[in-house]
Amino acid sequence: MLRLIHTADWQIGKPYGKVADPRKRFLLQEERLRAIERIAAVVRQRQARLVLVAGDLFDSPTVAPTAVLEVLEAIGAMAVPVLVIPGNHDHGAPGTVWHRDDFQREQARRAPNLQLLLHRAPWVREELVILPCPLLRQADSADPTAWIASLDWSALPADRPRLVLAHGGIQGFGARDYDADGEARGGAHNKLDLARLPDLEIDYIALGDWHNLKAVSAKAWYPGTPEPDRFDQGEGNQRGQVLQVELERGAPPLVEAIPTGRLGWHQRSVRFHSDDDLERLAIELERLIGGRVSQDLLQLEVSGQLSLGAHQRYQALMAGLEDQLLRLKRKGHCDTAPRAEELAQLVERPGDPLIAGVAAQLQRRLDQQEQAGDEASARLTRLALGELFGFATRP
Repeated sequence: MLRLIHTADWQIGKPYGKVADPRKRFLLQEERLRAIERIAAVVRQRQARLVLVAGDLFDSPTVAPTAVLEVLEAIGAMAVPVLVIPGNHDHGAPGTVWHRDDFQREQARRAPNLQLLLHRAPWVREELVILPCPLLRQADSADPTAWIASLDWSALPADRPRLVLAHGGIQGFGARDYDADGEARGGAHNKLDLARLPDLEIDYIALGDWHNLKAVSAKAWYPGTPEPDRFDQGEGNQRGQVLQVELERGAPPLVEAIPTGRLGWHQRSVRFHSDDDLERLAIELERLIGGRVSQDLLQLEVSGQLSLGAHQRYQALMAGLEDQLLRLKRKGHCDTAPRAEELAQLVERPGDPLIAGVAAQLQRRLDQQEQAGDEASARLTRLALGELFGFATRP
């Protein structure tokens, strides 16, 4: 059997525009490059004979020259052929990265094992036959696999596995593109009609574009991204792997997912009914993230309310997470609910009449706003009381 590694959607050069800290953006981008090294380790350990990249090796068709050099150096370190087609992010139109002088010059020098497949025609190798379906523009209304239906199969070697290499969504399952924050966008372009392909003539269909692991059929697979790149988007969110595929002409493929991801992308939701819920959240996050620094991203959705003191602890917890995580994405709002003893601690301050006076004024305003049902104004007043409480109780 022929053993190969199927991967896709590396998207080297992804900007991570929603991450404000430039150092953290750099670390996220660097991790995508390090994923190539982990793929190379899988190739060595599993003794694979070649690597297939089913599109979107780069995040942009005009990726920076430095990223090109780094990718070529990493691919060149692999001891096997690496076969690549352009996807929608790094499509193969004239003027894109694949046609630039720097890529062509450096590819020959640094990564002679990289084979770019820009033509929709059979590519016959000693060990298999590749049927490449590169995207030659970002959005193609025609099916990139349509040319395969008219092939003269008798002209192909009968003793070698036949493999389709394609990038796009499929009929009945809409692969999606994503914006910078990971929100899904559907599209009618780059659709692959796999039902038109003759099943008996093809041994495996290596797909790219869907960022999660998915078996479309026994022969057609999306490997997902080798390094996770977004928070979960609904069901079926297995990311951070490549596929080991064993092929033999006329036999079902043997497919195994092998983990390659390193970063943790976590999602949690909490509603604060009491201050005890904050302590439970802190324990859960410690169990989830531990002492790791710059290795995790967290999307936290919050609601409910906390006392003034607990809200201070909540803010301190969030500040610590901002420093520790590569990204903290917060959704929702945690309100404050001043306790009677906390308000008394502010108002009954004979030694500090200024704070006592401001607190009493804010308390009267809050009572009026709550009685009038003006929740938006009441929320601002509670926040002001929280800031005052923090100032007054600071050691």
